[in-house]
Amino acid sequence: MKIPLTLNGEKTVLEANPEDSLMKTLHENGCISVKSGCQEGFCGTCTVLFNDKPVASCKMPVGLVKDANIITLESFSHTDEYKVIMEGFKKAGIKLCGYCNAGKIFTAYQIMKTSKNISKEEISEQIKSLSPCCTDIETLATGIIYAIKLSGMKIKRITSNE
Repeated sequence: MKIPLTLNGEKTVLEANPEDSLMKTLHENGCISVKSGCQEGFCGTCTVLFNDKPVASCKMPVGLVKDANIITLESFSHTDEYKVIMEGFKKAGIKLCGYCNAGKIFTAYQIMKTSKNISKEEISEQIKSLSPCCTDIETLATGIIYAIKLSGMKIKRITSNE
C-alpha cells in the first residue's frame, strides 16, 4: 500500500503493509533513530512526533499515518528546541545512552510546549513510564526544568534546590 505523509519535513510516499508498525517501516526507510526496544510502547526507543505529539511508533500501524506529519530524532536534532532540551539535560548532568533518547527528548519537548506552569512533581508524573536506563526520573525532571527555564517559560512550586 502506498502511504503519503510528510516525513522530517519532506512529502513522501511509503510503500508498506498497512498493518506493519510505523517503527518497522521508518527503520526500513533509513530512519535509524527509530529503534526497536520493548515492542510494548514503554521504553521510548521508537518514539517519534506524530502530528507534533510523541508516540510509540512500535504500537502504531503505518496505515494510520496517511497524510500525517512524522518527525524523527534525526530531523528534530537540528531544531532550537532540541538544543535547549540538550542544554537543560547537560546542566542536570544527564548523559543520554543512545537507546531511549527519543522518548526522553520528545517527552521533554511535549512538556515544554504544553505546560507553561508545571511543578517538578507534575513533570515526574508525566515521565515516570520512561525507561530509566541512562538516568533516573528525578534527574530527568530536573533536566526538563532546566530546559523550560532556558526556553523562557516559568516553573511553579519547584521543590528541589534548583
